[in-house]
Amino acid sequence: MGAKNKAAKAGAAAAAVRKSPYVKRIAEDEDLRASLWSAYESARHAVARLQHGKHPTRQIFDDKKLQKDLKAAAESFKEASVALRQAPKRKRRGGLGKLFVVGIVGAGLALAFSEDLRKKALDALFGAEEEFEYTSTTAPATPAPDTAGSTN
Repeated sequence: MGAKNKAAKAGAAAAAVRKSPYVKRIAEDEDLRASLWSAYESARHAVARLQHGKHPTRQIFDDKKLQKDLKAAAESFKEASVALRQAPKRKRRGGLGKLFVVGIVGAGLALAFSEDLRKKALDALFGAEEEFEYTSTTAPATPAPDTAGSTN
């Protein structure tokens, strides 16, 4: 029973790590990963220099390479912590606005090139055109007989 509980706890811990916003940020942000890697490398070099056998206090004050490694590690950790606290950088791809513009341009082109579509759109906007024949309610005028010029 103990092994199953440990496995369940490990699985729950792995799921929690996977859902962590910090882990997601590290996975998605290349600059953040570079800062963390730089900090790790600088700290590793500093620790290696400290393990040379000299007194650590003396090394911190006298060893210029150690000071440089410690400074680089501190700056990289600072960059990483600032990046973690800031909102993630989004790569703009256009999104909804771009889709809207493309849709409007596509609809305009479709209306410009398709007469049937244009007729349907006009019918939808203004109602169907009624075809009608014009018939006059007045009778055509008949020419009056010419009595003034008659010679009979």
